Amino acid sequence: MSEPRSISGTREKRYYASLTRNMLLIIMLVSFTPLVLIAGVIGYYFETSYRHKVIQNLHQLVEKHQQHINSFLNEKLSDIEFLADSYSYDQLIDQDFLKEKLAILQNTYGGVFVDLGVVNSAGIQISYAGKFQLLHADYSGAKWFRKAMKSNYYLSDVFLGLRRKPHFIICVKKRLGNREWLLRATIDFASFNSVVEEVRMGKTGSAYIVNNEGELQSRSRTKPISSIVGLLKMTSRSWGEGGGSAQTDGLRAPEVNLITEGKPVTGIVRSGKRNFIFILMPLKFGEWTLVYQQDRSDAFSEINRARTIALTIFFPGCMAIALVTLFVSRKMVHKIEKADREKELMNRQVIEAGKLASIGELAAGVAHEINNPVAIMVEEAGWMEDLLEEEELRNCPNVDELRRCLRQISIQGGRCKEITHKLLSFARKTDPVVRQIQINDIIEEILGICEQRSKNSNILIKTDLNRELPLISASPTEMQQVFINLINNAIDAIGEGGMIEIRSRMEEGGAVVDIADSGQGIAGDVLERIFDPFFTTKPVGKGTGLGLSICYGIVKKLGGDITVDSKAGIGTTFHVHIPISIKLG
Repeated sequence: MSEPRSISGTREKRYYASLTRNMLLIIMLVSFTPLVLIAGVIGYYFETSYRHKVIQNLHQLVEKHQQHINSFLNEKLSDIEFLADSYSYDQLIDQDFLKEKLAILQNTYGGVFVDLGVVNSAGIQISYAGKFQLLHADYSGAKWFRKAMKSNYYLSDVFLGLRRKPHFIICVKKRLGNREWLLRATIDFASFNSVVEEVRMGKTGSAYIVNNEGELQSRSRTKPISSIVGLLKMTSRSWGEGGGSAQTDGLRAPEVNLITEGKPVTGIVRSGKRNFIFILMPLKFGEWTLVYQQDRSDAFSEINRARTIALTIFFPGCMAIALVTLFVSRKMVHKIEKADREKELMNRQVIEAGKLASIGELAAGVAHEINNPVAIMVEEAGWMEDLLEEEELRNCPNVDELRRCLRQISIQGGRCKEITHKLLSFARKTDPVVRQIQINDIIEEILGICEQRSKNSNILIKTDLNRELPLISASPTEMQQVFINLINNAIDAIGEGGMIEIRSRMEEGGAVVDIADSGQGIAGDVLERIFDPFFTTKPVGKGTGLGLSICYGIVKKLGGDITVDSKAGIGTTFHVHIPISIKLG
């Protein structure tokens, strides 16, 4: 029998484990799906909007800086043009006059202009004002001179030149008769670089200028992105076309994502192991490019921080939801399991109650069948006693012994008849009929039924019945059921060897019957449930859990009450309170 029970227990464990798992998954799915969807959608739109705002703000900042640098260059070019237009060639080739004008420019702009010079069409500097010894310097082979002679205005790239220091030149070309000459000025590299470096954002944001070959025209606070040449090839076409989408043909730098089109170009490029935001804007008619670059993680640091905070809140929240879900699932499954077990126990107890009912019917039938032969035996014994009174049998030597035997037969037959009568009275299925009864008589009748069982268990039953109890209105069969259940429970609680005390008394206008046993007592947590239907502490098959519930219902219907006092190791006492004046209708 143990093996099938073990298999059944394993199946039940698998069933409830599967139920817990399914319930957990369903609750978590229902809980997390809206949460994840809402968080994902809101997070996506917020992050997209924030990134767009960051790029837009950077774009506006760099665009303002571009205008500032262009203004700086145009202003310096205008100053040189003003000198060339305001003064004659003869005045400008006068070195003292040229030094005077240089001093004015330096005082006005704080040393931005390093020197001034007049260069003839042959490339010879015929007049010079400045701190270097460059009078009669020959620039005929210089790249900047050849380009300057081809246009009216010229800004050179940054180069070292004869002075071996980085600088760049602003030139204005003028014509004197058939001859052309240049008024040139050297711009201080440090002053120009301070203008370029004014824009700084975050820890890694910086701006610098490169020419179309990718050569630096200003200092860079950070290392320039490695793919700058490829980006310039794209943007040079974009500058020349005056708009349109910049392409990636021939670009060796991987993972370039151009965000805007035309002028300027903004995008994200990977350089080394890092991603950089870059903004490219044209300077000097497209010959220079203002480059702004910033580490992507630095530019989006606020949204990264917000994401970290959100995840810090989200994941513990999810863990809390998961734990609560697990707790609720287990609790619900535990309640289902408990309900299933109670249902199974109830079914067993109903079956047991049905068996008891069948046994009661069988016992009633057996008692009825026994009652007939017992009656015949008693009647025949009486007839035999009458025969012994005849003359011929009166002188029989064993007549006294025969009379004794016949009296014993009559007495024991009467006892059997009384027992079967009581059993029939208790087991008979009749509607409860209310009448005036004496509680003490009911108790004594039940003690006659339970006497043999108590003797077999070596249990002494003591009674202390108040003979002055008044009659009460109740159903005799229902009161029999109340007391037989309480006495049988007391016998079961004692087991072997002990004592039951039954007392009847008057109290506050009603009758009280106390049934006390010397058993082990009832635990406190069990004591609260002893009147619940189908609750029993007895093993399966030994009790239905209906006895005390039925007793409680019968007494409550009379308007009375059942209370219980119990202490572990001492015993239990049931108090049945029955009102005197209330009758059942």
